[in-house]
Amino acid sequence: MIRSRTVKRLILALLLALPVWAAKTLDIYFVDVEGGQATLLVSPAGESLLVDTGWPGFDGRDAERIVAAAKKAGIKKIDYVLTTHYHTDHVGGIKQLADRMPIGTLVDHGPNQEKGANPDKLWAMYQEVLAKTKRLVVKPGDKIPVKGLQVEVLTADGNITSRKGDPNPLCQGAERRAEDPTENARSLGTLITFGKFKFLDLGDLTWNKELDLVCPVNRIGKVDVYLTTHHGMDASGPAALVHAISPKVAIMNNGEKKGGAPPAWKIIKSTPGLQDLWQTHHSAAGGTESNVDEAMIANPKGTDAGHYLMLQAESNGKFTVTNSRNGNKKSY
Repeated sequence: MIRSRTVKRLILALLLALPVWAAKTLDIYFVDVEGGQATLLVSPAGESLLVDTGWPGFDGRDAERIVAAAKKAGIKKIDYVLTTHYHTDHVGGIKQLADRMPIGTLVDHGPNQEKGANPDKLWAMYQEVLAKTKRLVVKPGDKIPVKGLQVEVLTADGNITSRKGDPNPLCQGAERRAEDPTENARSLGTLITFGKFKFLDLGDLTWNKELDLVCPVNRIGKVDVYLTTHHGMDASGPAALVHAISPKVAIMNNGEKKGGAPPAWKIIKSTPGLQDLWQTHHSAAGGTESNVDEAMIANPKGTDAGHYLMLQAESNGKFTVTNSRNGNKKSY
């Protein structure tokens, strides 16, 4: 009897000694910043990565929504804040967030390459936060050291990864467009892997750079979840990329009057193997034909209430998406 109890106590002690995060999920919050981006990832090890900080102004609306998501996730600090590029809807909320919550490290592609009154203002604001924070400048092929995840940089400052890939037959007939000189084409895009689960976020990367990623070979491979590039605008998202990565689920971080363009929406919806598209907003441009069922839209037509979409992924590749507005949940 004594030996049996001793063994049981030993087993219990070993179980208690295991990392508390061992069975946890990767949690992703697609925060509603009304047509900008603020995507909060919390790894199974408890470290956090925030991709972009939404808009400035609005009495700190976007920063407050990010803080609220962090609170739901049980974190009091953002370990890494990644700025995909220096446009107002992606970096504008950085100062307001820094005033409300500790930030560990800022991650970016290097200096802002755009010039003018607004770009200069945004860069000065970013520099103000940077003066008090660590910085990590990355290039394609680099890894961002978020504990519990593999965060690989695919694109940065107009350059793309040298990853190898298989020939992509969808490139045949794919037309290129006029070169984009803006920060969009310099977006810092990442492939985030947790076990068998893969999540792709290319920021606002535009058409030609996306084609460079998958033509003539697909350097990304297939993914489970795709955050639609550029909020579902038709300046991005060629079928040669979207159909090649063949996501099970796409998340569109559009606003009511930004993104969700019918041509881009239709490319996504026609993706082979796609099970569902979820939207952060009803798209006014989409009308009745190019919007998903309202149950899968966080913020339906009308007054915005800041509802978010939340994804929980397991290392075996299984994941669940939940609409915070109505509790609608679906597992994949």
